[in-house]
Amino acid sequence: MSDASINSIGVECRRVVKEFGDGETRLRVLHDIDLQVLAGEMTLLVGPSGCGKTTLISIIAGLLDPTAGEVSLFGVEQSRLSRRALVAYRAKNIGFVFQQYNLLPALTAAENVSIPLLIGNMPRKQAVERARQVLAEVGLANRADSYPSQLSGGQQQRVAIARALVHEPRLLVCDEPTAALDAHSGQTVMELLCRVAVQPDRSVIVVTHDSRVFSYGDRIVSMADGRIERVETKGERQSKPGQVVHVA
Repeated sequence: MSDASINSIGVECRRVVKEFGDGETRLRVLHDIDLQVLAGEMTLLVGPSGCGKTTLISIIAGLLDPTAGEVSLFGVEQSRLSRRALVAYRAKNIGFVFQQYNLLPALTAAENVSIPLLIGNMPRKQAVERARQVLAEVGLANRADSYPSQLSGGQQQRVAIARALVHEPRLLVCDEPTAALDAHSGQTVMELLCRVAVQPDRSVIVVTHDSRVFSYGDRIVSMADGRIERVETKGERQSKPGQVVHVA
């Protein structure tokens, strides 16, 4: 990892609060979240169901507005962007990997991967060719013309990762990317993310309950009850080999 990546803040949350509902039914699900996610690192966001992980990544990705506080992506404050500008910024700079892959069954792997480029108005032939290149990077060069139904779960997740990376986003958000996979496939996916997704100018956030993959994180952010309980680096974990991060 370069010195530049160590000093580069990809995501910064400052006193972020999120509430849902009104009046007596108003519920606060995030409480004054302060968080920095560095470029060049994989940050794991862990904690029990209902602790606010999905709400937090939705705010970071611009899918939800915070009730209070501020979120910056690579120095750009979301609140300063118009809704249209925020949508355009998100489409260009953020990639998503979902637990259930979300592949379109009628499209081949290459066609699925090309979707973000087509949305960005790249000509179809050029977009599909770029998609084939990225599929090769994730080890699926020979499955570019296969349909999702012809692929294993691990292969479908690789297609989803390729689709999330094809437009070279600066932030990659992965929501439980190994939850539907067996141990071996899950480890393969995490190794792939470390090799292909983690770059000096990109931040990677992985939401996970899977303690089997904690060793892949450069930083683990533990949440409970809408708050960040602790942030631990890989070096800190290695210096305390007997400590286990608990999630439900």
